[in-house]
Amino acid sequence: MSFTLEGPSGPWEIVVGLEVHAQVTSEAKLFSGAATAFGAAPNSQVSFVDAGFPGMLPVINGECVAQAVRTGLGLRAQINLWSRFDRKNYFYADLPQGYQISQYAHPIVGEGRIEIELQDGSTKTIGITRLHLEQDAGKSLHDQHPSKSYIDLNRSGVALMEIVSEPDMRSPEEAGAYLTKLRQILRYLGTCDGNMDEGSLRADVNVSVRRPGEGYRTRCEVKNVNSIRFVMQAVEAEARRQIEVWEAGGTVEQETRLFEPARGITRSMRSKEDAHDYRYFPDPDLPPLVLEASWVEQLKAGLPELPDARRARYVAMGLSPYDAHVLTLEKETAAYFETVAQGRDAKIAANWVMGDLFAAINRTRTSIAAPPVKAEYLGMLLDLMQDGTLSGKLAKEVFEAMVETGTSPGAIVEERGLRQVTDAGAIERIVAGVLEANAGKVAEYRSGKEKLFGFFVGQTMKAMQGKGNPALVNEAVKKLLG
Repeated sequence: MSFTLEGPSGPWEIVVGLEVHAQVTSEAKLFSGAATAFGAAPNSQVSFVDAGFPGMLPVINGECVAQAVRTGLGLRAQINLWSRFDRKNYFYADLPQGYQISQYAHPIVGEGRIEIELQDGSTKTIGITRLHLEQDAGKSLHDQHPSKSYIDLNRSGVALMEIVSEPDMRSPEEAGAYLTKLRQILRYLGTCDGNMDEGSLRADVNVSVRRPGEGYRTRCEVKNVNSIRFVMQAVEAEARRQIEVWEAGGTVEQETRLFEPARGITRSMRSKEDAHDYRYFPDPDLPPLVLEASWVEQLKAGLPELPDARRARYVAMGLSPYDAHVLTLEKETAAYFETVAQGRDAKIAANWVMGDLFAAINRTRTSIAAPPVKAEYLGMLLDLMQDGTLSGKLAKEVFEAMVETGTSPGAIVEERGLRQVTDAGAIERIVAGVLEANAGKVAEYRSGKEKLFGFFVGQTMKAMQGKGNPALVNEAVKKLLG
């Protein structure tokens, strides 16, 4: 998809690459047994290893390794059976060891790819450069005291996957689509919860601009952007800033910047470090990480169905590409739909989930993870429509009652007497009464005013409180008018 920004001297192309830090879903940290639960009291989930006490030795968490491999497989990436942990040396007040255990020259996952979908219906493949494991730093709190900063080490040592893309994105939309798709894959795999508001998924946004057709120019990194919308805004804001610099005859300096959403601008944070500034060297306390190919194959065999495959299956079931896209955006939505559609018409199930259910979720301020109507109950409701117990109108009424009460459709039908009337003789008697009460309109109909047919059907349904089988009511009206 072509996207350019206009400067005074002509068009500029945006070049974007993302470094995404995804917190690994695990109950313990990368190199210690400390817990990782979100929202715990400050410094309540810290081991001696996390606090950098002298003599403490890291021990690798095997589940974190497995989660990284699962993610690599989900990204269709190369799994490296031999990888190594290095020490990345730098000082932060909330980095107790004075270094970060990370992977540099030999990551656990190599090149992969993600296919993104854009608003115009087109797709694009974004390359993955690498995925490596590393430990998180703690958190500095500057707003708790007028003159002091507090340190919370609960995040110190938490396992992160850093997923680095190729500079293949060319617009804010593509950057947003990439991050959306990556988060979707992580959630389907269960390797990261993707909750950006909790800090478990953060993006460093690398942006540069260039004239169409020329080579790369200097990039700047916008650090720790914590929402997809902000990523898109940061791309455009930083691109416009760089264009102004180049157009004014200046030179963009490589640096790390921060995005200020309220002002819609990026600002300088520090000059950008290069790899040699960190003095990487192999961590002497950790041997190389060696994986068995058979173990990797076991993990591959246990992967869940991923969004692209599930979307293709839904289209094969008769859904439109748009419906399949909406239903697979969230893992929980897809699971709900699967339950409703099992053994039933997929299109009807999709219409109810995307229409009535989504509307009820919005109205009740609930979520698909804790829906106002159980998936099993919605499936039962479709069965009652299929076997003729309920008409479409009655089904809507029963659904609203399900939202209000949380009970099954069968119980509501019996309790409120909402069963559809399918006795042809009973329907004909009610139609006869309607025609007798509206003799004048019957005469008008028979003299050629055929539009009155709908009036008689409506009056009959009203008399039956909406419980008449629509097809049988139409048949009876037609028969008695004839």
